[in-house]
Amino acid sequence: MPCWAEDDFDLPAEVCQLGLSEPVCNRKYVMYHGTTSQIAQAILATGFRQSSGGMLGRGVYLSRDLEKASRYPIDHPEHDRVVIKVVVNVGKVIAINYKGHPKQKTWHDYGYDTAWVPPRCGMVKSGLEEDCVWDPNRITILNVIKPQGEREQGRCGQY
Repeated sequence: MPCWAEDDFDLPAEVCQLGLSEPVCNRKYVMYHGTTSQIAQAILATGFRQSSGGMLGRGVYLSRDLEKASRYPIDHPEHDRVVIKVVVNVGKVIAINYKGHPKQKTWHDYGYDTAWVPPRCGMVKSGLEEDCVWDPNRITILNVIKPQGEREQGRCGQY
């Protein structure tokens, strides 16, 4: 598995670090979106767009966990994967913490801006957290992180 190093760990003003607790409403968080190099270029040019569906319905799928984002797209060659680092104003957040949750795909209809799947709740195979943001305008792109060779310069730890 390649190492996903970030060049800097300085957070923009008023942005919270990763935590395993539920994102707090109306706060800003650094999140990550894994994709291919080609799709990343399109996102950089035109911004994010909602997916047509998925585990949480329509929205932009992200994670506060770089490890989670670096796995996407699944079944795509590792050398062509990149991760887009963003800041998200999560707005009103709902926890979708079990399969079959009554608002699993309709959360936005109830006034929520972000759906959050907690880590280790049984909904995501990896056990890592996931977020779905309804409005792409809540997302500000910071930069693109490219994989580095395993243990390059001794900076990578094991996951």
